[in-house]
Amino acid sequence: MRKVKSLVLGVGVLLLGSTVFKAQTTDTAKAAVTQDAAAKKKAADEEKARLKKPYDPKADAAKDIKALVAIAKKENKNIILQAGGNWCIWCLRFNDFVEKTPELKSIVDDNYLYYHLNYSPDNKNEKVFAAYGNPGDKYGYPVFIVLDKNGKMIHVQDSSVLEADKGYGLEKVKEFFESWKPKS
Repeated sequence: MRKVKSLVLGVGVLLLGSTVFKAQTTDTAKAAVTQDAAAKKKAADEEKARLKKPYDPKADAAKDIKALVAIAKKENKNIILQAGGNWCIWCLRFNDFVEKTPELKSIVDDNYLYYHLNYSPDNKNEKVFAAYGNPGDKYGYPVFIVLDKNGKMIHVQDSSVLEADKGYGLEKVKEFFESWKPKS
């Protein structure tokens, strides 16, 4: 009988020890995940702070786009509206990628008028976005709205298909820009 009690007591201690070990391991894993998430957020915040902020929440987007259409007609260019905000790291990354990649910047400068259409708590540009079917609701941000020289929407581009790793793919972005430049 003593052997049975000792065996039961031993198994109980073993199970209790195992449970305590699992709890400690789980707490350690949770702490590591929390630290990793905090490190990633800090890195993203630092990156965001370094990048140019091209969106202007105070801009009158409807007026600006109307003016761009007048210029586009004269210059025979299409218009790209890059919708997003200074809060959006992927929006800032795309802007930085195009500005620092001469091949892409050349395609844009030769064929498009480029506008950063703000979407933020300060200015959601609801009427402007509604006129284009609210693509941010479907695709998130950034999202690209391509207009012809007359201001007619000819394409909406989901930015996720242009991504590569933590940035954008040169060939994917180049193909997007080449596909929607004005027809000669």
